[in-house]
Amino acid sequence: MTRRLLLSYLSLAALVLACLEIPLGFVYSRSERERVVSAAKDEAESVAAYASLSLSTGRAERDLPRRVVRCAERIGGQVVIVDASGALLATSHPRASVMSSNLASRPGIAAALRGTSTVDVRTSTIGGVEYLSVAGPVMRDARLQGAVWLTLPTRTVHERVHHVWLLLALGGLGVLTAVAVVGFAIACWAGRPIRELERATHELAEGGRARPVTMTKGPPEVRRLAAAFNRTAARLAHLLAAQRAFAGEASHQLKTPLAALRLRLENLEPNVSDRGIGSLTAAVTETDRLARMVEGLLAMARLEEDSATPAPVDVGAVCAERHRTWLPLFGQQRVALVLFAGSVGPVLAVPGGVEQIVDNLLSNALRASPPDSTVAIELRLHVPARRALRDARPAWVDLHITDEGPGMTSEQRARAFDRFWRAPGAPKGGTGLGLSLVHRLAHASGGEASLHASAAGGLDAVVRLPSAEPPRETHGPGVERPGQRRRGRVPALRA
Repeated sequence: MTRRLLLSYLSLAALVLACLEIPLGFVYSRSERERVVSAAKDEAESVAAYASLSLSTGRAERDLPRRVVRCAERIGGQVVIVDASGALLATSHPRASVMSSNLASRPGIAAALRGTSTVDVRTSTIGGVEYLSVAGPVMRDARLQGAVWLTLPTRTVHERVHHVWLLLALGGLGVLTAVAVVGFAIACWAGRPIRELERATHELAEGGRARPVTMTKGPPEVRRLAAAFNRTAARLAHLLAAQRAFAGEASHQLKTPLAALRLRLENLEPNVSDRGIGSLTAAVTETDRLARMVEGLLAMARLEEDSATPAPVDVGAVCAERHRTWLPLFGQQRVALVLFAGSVGPVLAVPGGVEQIVDNLLSNALRASPPDSTVAIELRLHVPARRALRDARPAWVDLHITDEGPGMTSEQRARAFDRFWRAPGAPKGGTGLGLSLVHRLAHASGGEASLHASAAGGLDAVVRLPSAEPPRETHGPGVERPGQRRRGRVPALRA
């Protein structure tokens, strides 16, 4: 913002200076030329008066040469005096005596000999130098006695004009420098509160508690904006604290009655007739389902209120640990659980996110898998192509959990991540929150989750997480590293 404000100040100042100095320069150029021409006319009239006096007193041959030399030195040009017939009387130009026969034919001298003063700018044929030429008649009692011809090189005028343009340019540069200094101070004064607001907004967006922005300086609009931000941040902090308190209280208030209800239902089992056993079992199942639903809702509420920053997690170690934990339960259901986890390195994930992802996917896979089938956990490392390294694209790790269950249609897979959605014919006991929680955890970690049909006819749940390692140079077009899946496999472990 400071740079933009400074550029706007400088642009406006440069535009104003251009609108003022360019016309001023042209006006001065014209006035300077007119001043030089007027001075040359006055000098020509002065020389003509002196020449008339000298011719009248008969001292022309003695006085006129000295006079024209002094006049030429004073004006920095040349002076020529001729008589009424055009013959040369005196000159300061060394070539004028050579060209004395042609002097009367020159337009300026010819006009002066007719009694008319002339001023013109011509280009000399000698040296290509541009001269200002002034000619005037020498008169005595209304009788023409001769003519005076003055020539001035126009470089004198040009030098003066260039000097003025240089002064105008230096003055404009000085003004721009002063505007830059003052504008930078104003831009910093106006931009400092904006930067403070930006810092506080980033802290709030990253999940931290935004400190109140103290605004005692700056534009009034920015101070009002800071006050509104402080009120918004305080209200948001209050709402988040109330939500956290509600989540904790709901967790305690809901879990305890559900546990007591399930215990009471189990205690009723000896006193229920055979005809009511089915209803009692269904009631216990629904109680368990309600307890899991409460746990899922509380987990999602905690995820939404706690925007934790992703951190490096050893996904291979997490998968191995969850494999050991779930292995006995899969064995009870006569379902094989195998693990293929190579050296894929750490990934970026929210704290505890990978464990919850694996647990929810394994729970769904176990519920959908028939006896004597297999559920596979597999990790695959993908790296960007060499050309993508210039774009700083990170590598990623795909977590695959594949089952051999009934699978889903493409329409069902598109809706599977919606809250409380369950596929038609899904096994009882599900809550419809597991895949939704997996999807949110993946996005909170900077990745994504998707469902695909597996080659065995079941479902292939894929969670893509960004790798915590810097991109490695590869020769392929951005696919998984050659041999990563095969050479990095851990021997299959079965229940």
